[in-house]
Amino acid sequence: MSFNTRPPRENNQMIFGIRAVIEAIRSGKEIESLYIQRGIGGGLLNELRELLHQYSIVAQQVPIEKLNRITAKNHQGVIAVISPIIYQKIENIIPEIFEKAETPLILVLDGITDVRNMGAIARTAECAGVHAIVIPAKGSAQINADGIKTSAGALYKIPVCRHDNFMQTMRFLQESGLQLVACTEKTKEYIYAPDYTVPTAIIMGSEEDGIRNEIIRMADHLAKIPMFGEIESLNVSVSTGVILYEAIRQRSSDL
Repeated sequence: MSFNTRPPRENNQMIFGIRAVIEAIRSGKEIESLYIQRGIGGGLLNELRELLHQYSIVAQQVPIEKLNRITAKNHQGVIAVISPIIYQKIENIIPEIFEKAETPLILVLDGITDVRNMGAIARTAECAGVHAIVIPAKGSAQINADGIKTSAGALYKIPVCRHDNFMQTMRFLQESGLQLVACTEKTKEYIYAPDYTVPTAIIMGSEEDGIRNEIIRMADHLAKIPMFGEIESLNVSVSTGVILYEAIRQRSSDL
């Protein structure tokens, strides 16, 4: 998060004060980001640090000036941003899908940083019956009120799984029997070539950088959207809709 410009947030997404943050963590709130004033200490702060270790929450040590830019209220050197959704773990979701005798369709978003794109993608994914969205813990848009609004509430309905070790998560998907289909222009194959009727994770990358090379190398299939105009690419939310509905077309006997 950049402190040069303050992003718009709903007031109920931000809490400040050491005791308030401690209670939020203990009550199970999802901490989107946490900022602690550099150099402060004390018994109550030690209690907070123990909780951060217990729940594997990473805090950023920042100067007091940066905290003061976020809020003029008495923050006591600690500010936390609460996520409007509860993140889940894909390791818990995949077995449940198989137990229901359903064929997993997972959407992986690698480096989507625009929160409105995230919201639009989630809306399409929910309409398409995607079981879950997987995002990296770093380098991904923070889900806030704008994202929820753009998704038309879909981000409340579809599970969003956020993981620290993204490559390990990709390996887990493959080991669970899912094929990885990376949507990228770095191939001659079109999105119509893969068989989406089998367990599948479709991977989309950012418009700026695309999918990271490590994931492209481990993907089972590379697939691109055919382009005939002068503009080289579609918006990532539109591209996601195109490939998702090719998967739905293959999976539905009614289409």
